[in-house]
Amino acid sequence: MNARLSRLARSIRPRTGGGSGTGGDPGNAFDRRLLAPMVLGAVLNPVNSSIIAVSLVPIGAAFGAPPSQTAWLVSALYLATAIGQPVVGRLIDLYGPRQLFLAGTALAGTAGIVGALAPSLAVLVVARVLLGFGTCAGYPAAMYLIRSEAKRTGHDSPAGVLTLLAVSTQTIAVIGPTLGGLLIGLGGWRTTLAVNLPLAATGLVLGLTRLPKTPLPPRAERGRVSTRLDPAGMALFAAMLVCLLLFLMNPRTSDGYLLLLTAAAAAGFTVRERRAAEPFIDLRVLGGNLPLLATYGRALLSYVVSYAFLYGYTQWLEQGRGLTATQAGLAQLPLFGTAIAVSALTGRRTEIRGKLLVGAAAQVAACLLLLTLGAGSPVWQLVAVALVVGIPQGLNSLALQNSVYHQADPERMGSSAGLLRTFGYLGAIVASAADGVFFARRADTAGLHHLAWFLVALAVVFLAVTLADRSLSVRGSSVAP
Repeated sequence: MNARLSRLARSIRPRTGGGSGTGGDPGNAFDRRLLAPMVLGAVLNPVNSSIIAVSLVPIGAAFGAPPSQTAWLVSALYLATAIGQPVVGRLIDLYGPRQLFLAGTALAGTAGIVGALAPSLAVLVVARVLLGFGTCAGYPAAMYLIRSEAKRTGHDSPAGVLTLLAVSTQTIAVIGPTLGGLLIGLGGWRTTLAVNLPLAATGLVLGLTRLPKTPLPPRAERGRVSTRLDPAGMALFAAMLVCLLLFLMNPRTSDGYLLLLTAAAAAGFTVRERRAAEPFIDLRVLGGNLPLLATYGRALLSYVVSYAFLYGYTQWLEQGRGLTATQAGLAQLPLFGTAIAVSALTGRRTEIRGKLLVGAAAQVAACLLLLTLGAGSPVWQLVAVALVVGIPQGLNSLALQNSVYHQADPERMGSSAGLLRTFGYLGAIVASAADGVFFARRADTAGLHHLAWFLVALAVVFLAVTLADRSLSVRGSSVAP
């Protein structure tokens, strides 16, 4: 797999004109020096999203907390990231990626220290919040750099770079449970937080030495910082998400007031953004871009299913099937192999709708396979489930990322990429809440089967929405604007 990734990186060249990353006119080539910080920044969030999957059970045992409480370790990171991604993405659109990348990476390293030394579950949740904000800059910065390099070189849609970015984030997201299991076997669950220290240190070095410096705006523009940032719009957006996500984390009738607050914040946000001269999220443009809105909706559905597998299925492997954390991580390894192979093989193909349809069908099949599992399921059956799950993992996220690249306003690529992650994290939080509901006391087989039926319904909706969406053309470069 490493050799496949290396070949993919070497294959990144402009599609027209002269030059390559190793020769020719450097002005016509994608700057390969950007690849390492782009990839490392983009994977900081997925590694912290997935590595916690095998840590939830040992953390719960260490602090005497049931799954309904340890679920906050998942939700806290996504709550922070869902809010922070589009905010940081907008800042990157306005002021460039370097300073935000460096600040976020430093915060991620600090969060790793806090988490590794956490004396209680509450402090550990705080560390996960810090990680959420700290990892916000990586992916919007990478998408910004891809778009800015395409503009500089004059070459459209660098498919190889987009594929490398998608494959890298998928690799770390899927291999995270395996890595987490190995780290826990070596030094306990605290090592899954401490891993952020070397990652952050490497990111700071790469960011300082390779990311381009963005010139400061003209003096006349500096006084308009607050206007350009639209702090009122950001605050209303954050309030809307916080209220919604707090309800989704533990949906109860008694907390219905949170939905009312969500609606009020949404109404205020809509009024504000329609009146702002430079809105945080331009609702007029976004509302007219139905293909992009459909992509965000698909991301929500897709990530509910994928993260329910990541967290719920992994917890069942430990508690329902009786595997150790290390064994549960290794049981996910075939998923990693399939996802990376599928992404690498299909990454340069420009079809988007076809990838989504195959991914959607495989997602339905994977959810149905959960219904066949039990406490005595043989290892080969666990491997079969992992192999099937790897297919939508390898296709859906790549197709969704490419959709946003082609559908979004180039001047708002950072915030548009951030919104894609926000909808993905909404899905992750729904998945975490579902795990808490179906595994209220223990991740047993009955709870897994109830979760499976919930996921089957969502996977069928994803398939139906994709079948009905005719805006997805055969070739990714011609997705409807």
